[in-house]
Amino acid sequence: MVAMGSSEAILQVFRAPFIKPDSTYSFGSFIKYKKKSGSNVVRLFKCSSIYHQFPAIPTTRFDNLKDKRFESSSCKCQNIESVSGFTTENENSTWFVDNAKEFNTIQETGRSPNLLGSEDVQKIEKENESSLSDVIEQEAWDLLRESIVHYCGSPIGTIAANDPTSSSVLNYDQVFIRDFIPSGIAFLLNEEYDIVRNFILHTLQLQSWEKTMDCHSPGQGLMPASFKVRTVPLEGDDTATEEILDPDFGEAAIGRVAPVDSGLWWIILLRAYGKSSGDTSLVERIDVQTGIKMILKLCLADGFDMFPTLLVTDGPCMIDRRMGIHGHPLEIQALFYSALMCAREMLAPEDGSADLIRALNNRLVALSFHIREYYWVDLKKLNEIYRYKTEEYSYDAVNKFNIYPDQIPPWLVEWMPNKGGYLIGNLQPAHMDFRFFSLGNFWSVVSSLVTVDQSNAILDLIDAKWADLVADMPFKICYPALEGQEWQIITGCDPKNTPWSYHNGGSWPTLLWQLTVACIKMDRPEIAARAVKIAEGRLAQDKWPEYYDTKRGRFIGKQSRLFQTWTIAGYLVSKLLLANPNKAKILMTDEDSDLVNAFSCMITSNPRKKRGPKNSQKTYIV
Repeated sequence: MVAMGSSEAILQVFRAPFIKPDSTYSFGSFIKYKKKSGSNVVRLFKCSSIYHQFPAIPTTRFDNLKDKRFESSSCKCQNIESVSGFTTENENSTWFVDNAKEFNTIQETGRSPNLLGSEDVQKIEKENESSLSDVIEQEAWDLLRESIVHYCGSPIGTIAANDPTSSSVLNYDQVFIRDFIPSGIAFLLNEEYDIVRNFILHTLQLQSWEKTMDCHSPGQGLMPASFKVRTVPLEGDDTATEEILDPDFGEAAIGRVAPVDSGLWWIILLRAYGKSSGDTSLVERIDVQTGIKMILKLCLADGFDMFPTLLVTDGPCMIDRRMGIHGHPLEIQALFYSALMCAREMLAPEDGSADLIRALNNRLVALSFHIREYYWVDLKKLNEIYRYKTEEYSYDAVNKFNIYPDQIPPWLVEWMPNKGGYLIGNLQPAHMDFRFFSLGNFWSVVSSLVTVDQSNAILDLIDAKWADLVADMPFKICYPALEGQEWQIITGCDPKNTPWSYHNGGSWPTLLWQLTVACIKMDRPEIAARAVKIAEGRLAQDKWPEYYDTKRGRFIGKQSRLFQTWTIAGYLVSKLLLANPNKAKILMTDEDSDLVNAFSCMITSNPRKKRGPKNSQKTYIV
């Protein structure tokens, strides 16, 4: 749009995300990003001999964008009447205006080949957004590589956070199994396989370490939550040192929580490595095969539980603090199912594995049936629960878990959209946790734990409830937050898990990569791209925080670490997968026909027909 004055012509080309909307620019202006090596400036325009400089995304983590301010934007050049000619140049074009008469002609006709049309402006906007995205992506790669930990000269993982502003390190300088997963996926997508291979083998060695707490030892298959590379004096020689790996199986963790998800993520990453690199020799190794079996033995062990879901204590996964997820949390069930599917592909078909594979297949069928039937809620299912009869004593009971209709929270009645649904967070006798837990729902889609229709319904709900689940920063770890007396009772008044903070409704950018894989699988990548664009507008400027607070995710978390590695890696994985969606297949599992047939048989079978003496139980040896 051109507005003419007697002595000044103003052209507002477009408004970039970081330019004040009320700013105007001289006609001699042309907006252009310029990226120079060693330069941290985006030159937006040149007018006369004055360059206006705007801060770009920082190329080092010590840059402070928040403290920088943009220069004012209206430039007054010489009077148009006195200008016989001037040019504004860039690499691709030159604008030339001869005199004020030509301006008057432009004003009268309203069109000129020398002015940018709306299509040209949109093209420039798109090019500039792409250029800015490239700068952010390069910074992310630089920061990810800065976080790499070496052991005996080889890369072995990435530390949890590399925050120079934090005075308390705690265990953020360690390599966490779950935190490394997005880092490992990013390296695989970038064809950097060595660090992932080293990570898999060295954590496998830690699996067999003796681990005790208060004279009690957990199962051998337990993977550590994290490990640290330490330099210690060489035994027998005080003048020499050696590097050792010091694992933490939960003995030193806050709350002493057991890392149930570590072994499940390890199996998922192992399969992704093989599919991405084409290296089948790793999974065929005897020690790797034994490691898989040890994890499965731990997960498939018989117990008192009547359900096929995995029974765990509070804080066994990404939510590693008291948040009322003890029992059968969705996140663990989704990872459990995914790990079983991955392990079934990788286990060598030998005589010693036959019973284990049979037990694995039986569990897959029972688990998928249980989750699809009893964890799923949509508007129709919610209405069924609302009309439940209670205290049913029957093999054919409809309300099998004796759920009281009054458990349906008021917020859910209004929140549930007409189109869409999701998997609830937990299910136990007389208890349904109706909170929406993001990672569990995402990974249920990725692993085919839910049906195709349910997968699409989950994405429909995300789209419908975007303002609640994404808002100003993706993605809510759970929704809604625990508040008031409920927060006091369930969290124990945890000051870190206050409402809409940390694990209690905080926004975690690392969840972007799981969302992206789920969207790509259902051929709806535009949902993930929309979320990535929102995150891209803030992450680098905010120095890659661990999480965000408030209901809309507007504030950096009050105790959030900066330069959090899995925030950085999660962003990179999302960008890489959106650029090449076919590579997401290394993480996906598809339901096979055998499981579908077995599932159908379970639906039509009568439980009473199965009652009677049990056949002699087959055992398997690891």
